[in-house]
Amino acid sequence: MRARRRGAAGTAALSMAGALPHPVSVRGAALAAAAAVCVVACASPTEVTTPYEIPAAFSEPGTAPAAERWWQDLADPRVDALIDEALAGNLGLQTAWDRLAQAQSLARREGSLLFPSVDGTTEGQVAWAEGDDARSFGGNQASGFGRRDDFALGLVAAWEIDVFGRLRAARDAARLDASASAEDLRAVALALSARVATTWYELVEQRGQLQLLDEQIATNARVEELVTLRFRMGQVSAADVLRQRQLVEERRGERVLVASRAQVLAHQLAVLLGRPPAGSDFDATAALPALPALPATGLPAELLARRPDVRRAYQQVLAADRRLASARADRYPRLALSATAGLSSEELADLVDNWIATLAAQIVAPIFDAGRRSAEVERTRAVVSERLHGYGDVVLVALQEVEDALVRERQQRAFIASLDLQLELAQEALLRIRDRYTKGAVLYLDVLAALQSQQALSRNKLTAERDLVAVRIGLHRALSGGFASPAPPQI
Repeated sequence: MRARRRGAAGTAALSMAGALPHPVSVRGAALAAAAAVCVVACASPTEVTTPYEIPAAFSEPGTAPAAERWWQDLADPRVDALIDEALAGNLGLQTAWDRLAQAQSLARREGSLLFPSVDGTTEGQVAWAEGDDARSFGGNQASGFGRRDDFALGLVAAWEIDVFGRLRAARDAARLDASASAEDLRAVALALSARVATTWYELVEQRGQLQLLDEQIATNARVEELVTLRFRMGQVSAADVLRQRQLVEERRGERVLVASRAQVLAHQLAVLLGRPPAGSDFDATAALPALPALPATGLPAELLARRPDVRRAYQQVLAADRRLASARADRYPRLALSATAGLSSEELADLVDNWIATLAAQIVAPIFDAGRRSAEVERTRAVVSERLHGYGDVVLVALQEVEDALVRERQQRAFIASLDLQLELAQEALLRIRDRYTKGAVLYLDVLAALQSQQALSRNKLTAERDLVAVRIGLHRALSGGFASPAPPQI
């Protein structure tokens, strides 16, 4: 492979707990897509130089220590309970557990091929003959009938001597696949926890929007009474009354849509928890949480060492490399041993007195396969390259997610501060315009515009506050190293 990028090379250490021996053997150019890592192989870390510089720190460090179960930093007991329920009941997470069990079983199966296999056999046979063949079956000429019993017990053993490491490489690849599945499980649990929290706070926001709309409908109805009264007194036109009635009905229509979104969110949350959506209801009248200080981001290299998706991608690179080694070894001769031992007799009582044993060795060397094995080597080499580039992409995306979340939180806070100021000014303007309207100094359209602006800002602020919570959840997810979740019962 040729490097697709050139630049200042940098190194960093990434401690991959649980990595197995046989580190990836790659050409330097293949690392163009890989991030800096330090692989734990036989307790001896190996530094890998990369063609791009890993940043020494993130743009904002944060100060608060992050909990292993990140949602505990929000100090929201309701979210704690919901996520615990989801970790125990979500079917998608249980599917990830099933994939892990499959991968672990495959690893045990591949490992078993390194050891001899022994099968037991037993056989019983009864043969009868009549006529001229009766004497050979123990009969006599007078009776013309003979019978012979045969009994046998045996053991058959087979063992392939892994001279060139083909079986060991396949076993290591399966173990690494199991490690990748374990990291995938952590990634699924992490994503599930973030989705539950995000959906819950979206539901809280929609319930808050309903409350705001109820208040705004009531306010608009009172303004409608005032405008109607002025119309009856001949001070305003009928158009002013109709505009205000339209505003009241507009808010009622918006309430219908918000109520619909709230119900859909309740359905989504129920499915995340492993409940049927029909009939599920949640008391989401709570307020959005007050966010604590920004969590400590740590160093980028530390992030790469703990993120489950990064660790999964790296284990997949290692597994692909071991399969490449296995494919290469498949081109060499194989040495197999076989042994049999058996007891046989025509009488059960004499069974142990008659035995036979054999031991055989066999060497099988490929001579012509029309390029099948070479093609498999090239295919697995391409898989290693693919996994390396995929790993490099996962690393860069991990760094991007943290930086994006930091930027979004900073800008979202600035946006909320602007909304606060706008809302304060809009409320002050509305009070003054309404006062002047009652004195006949301004037209109703000025009141309508000010009222619509103030109400829209109130709702936008609530959405912005929920967006800030969602950004913080995204930051926690980007920084988290996963956590232990309870294993579901096996079916």
